[in-house]
Amino acid sequence: MTAATEKTQAPAASRRNEKVGNVVSTKMQKTIVVEVEMRKAHPKYKRIVRSTKKFYAHDEQSSARMGDVVRIRETRPLSKLKRWSLEEIVRRSSLAQIDDTAAVTAPVQAAK
Repeated sequence: MTAATEKTQAPAASRRNEKVGNVVSTKMQKTIVVEVEMRKAHPKYKRIVRSTKKFYAHDEQSSARMGDVVRIRETRPLSKLKRWSLEEIVRRSSLAQIDDTAAVTAPVQAAK
């Protein structure tokens, strides 16, 4: 292969599969469970059928919280079930913002 053809090919990272879903669990260390909803037409009845699947994803900083909408990317196997990593947090949950304000005000009330 020449240098010109190598430049035109996409980098290996962009070929990896990406999914967007909701965080349903953050109880493990550095791991989140993301539920992805898939909608497709039924082959015979042509009605839209909704199905969900859970994916275990690696979250190095433990930054994602319950209810967040996140983008995950396929990666090498990290454990028995973990084959995805957290790419970015698309939208924060409104519940996460309420928890933050409660955590800030709780120590102030306890000090009184």
